[in-house]
Amino acid sequence: MREVAWPEGGLPRAEFVERVRAMGEAHYRELPWRHLDDAYAVLVSEVMLQQTQVARVEKFWRRFLGAFPTIDALAAASTSDVLERWQGLGYNRRALALKKAAETCAARYAGHLPRAYEELVALPGIGPATAAGVRAFAWQLPGVYLETNVRAVFLHDLFPHDEKVSDRTLVPLVEATCPPAPDGALPDGASPDALFGPRGWYYALLDYGAHLKATGANPTRKSAHYTRQSAFEGSRRQKRSWIVRRVLAADADAGVRAQEVHAELDAAERASGRDGVDEATFASIVDDLLSEGFFKRAGDVLVP
Repeated sequence: MREVAWPEGGLPRAEFVERVRAMGEAHYRELPWRHLDDAYAVLVSEVMLQQTQVARVEKFWRRFLGAFPTIDALAAASTSDVLERWQGLGYNRRALALKKAAETCAARYAGHLPRAYEELVALPGIGPATAAGVRAFAWQLPGVYLETNVRAVFLHDLFPHDEKVSDRTLVPLVEATCPPAPDGALPDGASPDALFGPRGWYYALLDYGAHLKATGANPTRKSAHYTRQSAFEGSRRQKRSWIVRRVLAADADAGVRAQEVHAELDAAERASGRDGVDEATFASIVDDLLSEGFFKRAGDVLVP
């Protein structure tokens, strides 16, 4: 492990590592995207898990891969088909970015994900954590995988008395504790995944962090980057989602008139006891969705 200034007030380094290993083993979750060497399948899980609970992702991950089992299949699919398979997960931008990343890989990398970190983060929708996750889980390559459950563990065990801890403070610690890729010299009977490489180490952190958040106060609230998610009902996000679902439900050739979609959305909002949707708000949301590639416009008709 790399040398780094260890924080005072929390667990000593060796004790922290042993705690993570023990808690990871005690609270291990058997998930369908674990222990896979298929980097594309791992990427789909990582993108889906952004801002979505594990229980919901399990069902959608299988369905999505059933429809688009390879990068080339996703790249060749229509946008409307991809969004249809994504419905129910929310944050539809993730689906569009995933498809664009697949298109890039199909054209530039012969239908494979690149292993190099710099090439991964250059793909649409793949940030530092997602890239590090794919590299660790698919290829056992070390890196800084700092997502919400991992963050929770470091904050809980190393900064028990601190507030507003920045990711800049955490990154060197995450990097320093990530083990190197297994070299084959493992103890007798040990699995290459069993907490001896990046894959197992980050599984342990994820499961320990999920346990912490489920059984007590969320440690990530001590992060300088913590923000409480705004309510979905009545929000612009909800209206975006409603419009996307309505347009995707329309006939692929005929589409649906924008005025009709507006009237139905307005009625749905009023039926829920909220204010209606004015023309300017509706037009602004539709313009955003058009620019992001969710559907197309032909005159006054919105086409999936």
